[in-house]
Amino acid sequence: MDERRGDRGESREAGLKGRAAFALDGASQRAKAAVKAAWWTAAGGVTRALARPTRGEAKTKFEPQGPPVSAARLRKAYLTAFDKDAADVAAGLYPPVGDGPRNPADAFREALDVIADARAVDQRRRRGDGVEVRDEPESEGYPNYYRQNFHYQSGGWFTDASARRYEAQVEALFSGAAGAMRRRALSLLARHWRGKDQRGLRLVDLACGSGAFLSDLDAAFPRAAIAGLDLSRAYLAAARSRSGRGGVQANAEALPFADASLDAVTCVYLFHELPPRVRPVVAAEIARVLKPGGVLAFADSVQPSDEPDLSRLLEAFPAYFHEPYYSTYAQADLPALFGAAGLSVAGQDQAFLTKALLLEKPL
Repeated sequence: MDERRGDRGESREAGLKGRAAFALDGASQRAKAAVKAAWWTAAGGVTRALARPTRGEAKTKFEPQGPPVSAARLRKAYLTAFDKDAADVAAGLYPPVGDGPRNPADAFREALDVIADARAVDQRRRRGDGVEVRDEPESEGYPNYYRQNFHYQSGGWFTDASARRYEAQVEALFSGAAGAMRRRALSLLARHWRGKDQRGLRLVDLACGSGAFLSDLDAAFPRAAIAGLDLSRAYLAAARSRSGRGGVQANAEALPFADASLDAVTCVYLFHELPPRVRPVVAAEIARVLKPGGVLAFADSVQPSDEPDLSRLLEAFPAYFHEPYYSTYAQADLPALFGAAGLSVAGQDQAFLTKALLLEKPL
């Protein structure tokens, strides 16, 4: 009896220590996020001052329909992303992550690069030229809808410089909240997989880009077999370098995986950049490669129906940042889209300008 009491006491003490450690991790995550947010808010402010994305000289004229966005409402939504991220770390769903450069010198270099590129972005925006990259040899052989300067970015998805710059660009655009927003998908997946033996689990990060979310997955599930998939050679190389995980260059419309071969697929910020005719094709491919009981952890922009108070901001996004398919995405019925492919919603979350869905393939 005494021995059992002793075992229970030791177990309780270990549990308390574990919770204390997670709480410290959550506090650490919050502190790092505050520093990062301040840095990228400043860098983003300089970038916007140079590029002036909302001035009236753009060829695309924007006539807002929604009500003005309340600064207080916007700030509340922004802070929610960091609050949820820190809470998930404190709950032990995933370890603290740094997001971005490992030292101040790299952070300074990345910020200068984004700021220096802002003038080229502004010139492209003023010309209304979102397809400049089609004149570049690197883009030949890719789908026509993919051969664009999304966000008016230099090089589109095709150059090493664009791949190196991308993560800093989105952090500057979202004032340091990009990592915390996309981890809403990681949160849903981590809750779903909590307690599972990671060994033997197979996951592919679809459209992994330059690998920031792939790095998050690696940190959360170090024993799982994880790979990135992207259509861009340059971005896939950057993802391999950033995450240390392997990758596959392929089109999401024809995934190079066998039927029912993956336990999970993650997909972050892809669907708003797909034409309407392509979205159901990609959804069907995801459903095909998932095992019965497998899941898709999906994250993309919130839609006006999710955040009516921010609808004016969402309307402005495609007008000023060259997102040719965003307006149709904004009106898309995502549960119906994935439901037609055989996936059903098993969980959902959102923070700031990102929504996440966990979609499950039935057993």
